[in-house]
Amino acid sequence: MTATRKIYWARCLPLCLLVFGAGFFSLLFGTVSLPPIEVFSSLINPQDTPTDTIIWEIRMPRMILGVMVGASLGLSGAALQGLLRNPLADPGVIGVSASAGLGAVMAIYLGFTATFALALPLFALAGALISTFLLFTLANRDASVLTLILVGIGISSLAVSMTSLVMNFAPNPFSLQDMILWLLGSLDNRSYADIRLAGPFIILGWFLLAFVGRGLTALTLGEDTARTLGIDLRRLRLLIILGVSLSVGASVAVCGTIGFVGLVMPHMARRFFGHDPSQILLPSALGGAFLLTLADLITRLPISDNQLRLGVITAFIGAPFFLYIVVKTREAMR
Repeated sequence: MTATRKIYWARCLPLCLLVFGAGFFSLLFGTVSLPPIEVFSSLINPQDTPTDTIIWEIRMPRMILGVMVGASLGLSGAALQGLLRNPLADPGVIGVSASAGLGAVMAIYLGFTATFALALPLFALAGALISTFLLFTLANRDASVLTLILVGIGISSLAVSMTSLVMNFAPNPFSLQDMILWLLGSLDNRSYADIRLAGPFIILGWFLLAFVGRGLTALTLGEDTARTLGIDLRRLRLLIILGVSLSVGASVAVCGTIGFVGLVMPHMARRFFGHDPSQILLPSALGGAFLLTLADLITRLPISDNQLRLGVITAFIGAPFFLYIVVKTREAMR
């Protein structure tokens, strides 16, 4: 291993420790707070006790999903910003998040969620896959960056408008409330069934994005130069779009729409790992996992009778940073 690689992995180690630390803390706090020694004992030697039930059946799947969803958003944001060469790009730019949200809202509107527990994530996942198919179909012949952005914006706008239409015709106030609360995002009451449903799609998305680092690095030199270096730009774009669609679509399917994580984490990673797109993929994923786990911890604070929603917390964190990016980008263009 070269010295450069050793430095890279040494910088990634603190991020790994932060993720493990946040994950451990997420097992401590909730409606019932548990002593750290009891949690550690349960992890090492689980027994059939109420504490083990709380940790393994309630908080563990929630923590695992938080890590997987956060990593997916951070990784996808880094890949899309490298592909589009736009510091303001995030997973929502290709319309997958909005389409998954539309699928979930349709499941609530049609009443399937009352009879089938997994109807909501299945409908959301179907919406994400349909949007991916449309994106491939409409942008396949001319998969330029501009075409991808325009098609993604069109799909996202259509999905948002259809979601608003469905909410407008909600059969009763309770259905409308369910739609709104789901769109705000949450990891509450998630189970291993959600992990089994979304996990394979998320991991497949990670696998596809693991092969795009070299192409993204070459793309920083320009498309013509990247082609001369042997990079198949069409294949690179398809890999990224498919990888992002699978991982983000499955994430939205199980926890709702979560904004700003994919936008913020690549910028934070660049401050410590440089501007090489291939070098910030893993740090962005680790940072996203840490940020979402931390945000989920904040939602458990007893601030009021109504629980904070995960998307609200990430928006409060990400919106000021988004404005900061816009100001910095504008100054750099002067």
